[in-house]
Amino acid sequence: MYKENRVSVIIPALNEEEAISVVINKLIALTVDTIKVIDHIVVCDNGSIDNTAQIARDLGATVVSQNSPGYGIACLTAMSVLPSCDIVLFVDGDDSCFAEQALPLLSAIVEGNDLAIGSRTLGNIESGALTKPQVFGNWLASYLITLFWQQKITDLGPFRAIRFTSLDMLNMENKTFGWTVEMQVKAIILGMKVIEKPVDSKVRIGESKISGTISGSIKAGIGILSMIAKLYFTQSYIRAPVLKVNNKSGYE
Repeated sequence: MYKENRVSVIIPALNEEEAISVVINKLIALTVDTIKVIDHIVVCDNGSIDNTAQIARDLGATVVSQNSPGYGIACLTAMSVLPSCDIVLFVDGDDSCFAEQALPLLSAIVEGNDLAIGSRTLGNIESGALTKPQVFGNWLASYLITLFWQQKITDLGPFRAIRFTSLDMLNMENKTFGWTVEMQVKAIILGMKVIEKPVDSKVRIGESKISGTISGSIKAGIGILSMIAKLYFTQSYIRAPVLKVNNKSGYE
């Protein structure tokens, strides 16, 4: 519970047995005025062949399995079993971020924002935490989003918090690498309040499933750029349901 808001965490994980206990324990340890911040943790085991799922389960997390590969489908699967909550916090299972920096993200939601992105670009990046393709890809995608939608974006950081009702309105669909872009851009298109907060990043535990390989980096880049293009050309359809509801309510 954070300032009377119930907080659930989603952690997509693939073969993270070395890191998952560190991530979960740090989240569990988060407190404000002796009150535990995190109410529930959902881990989506995305086809692990190690002990990721069992370790997470032993630590009290709800574990759901999804054997189809993809960051987006792992998040969607976790969302399907979320308990009733007010804020959803997305965290990677590789211990590449600092759990305590979730607090500014949660504060941003409590203060009235719909989506709070942890920007690594605005924070401190430990040497080796991000590969050159990651840095360039984040810069390019952020530049295109800023250019197309006239809202300053500096990072596609996976460490993020979102109001549950806002997440529901986004009707998330992407099952692979375009997930983070889809969330950010749809929120902008729908006129939601999106804010960035600086977060620090450190070298992850274990090898990245995406940036650790050339093929993974290429697939991620194509997926992200394709999603930006898709959202640009379909934004009128994304906005239409909201406009329809507003018109029925008598608002312009």
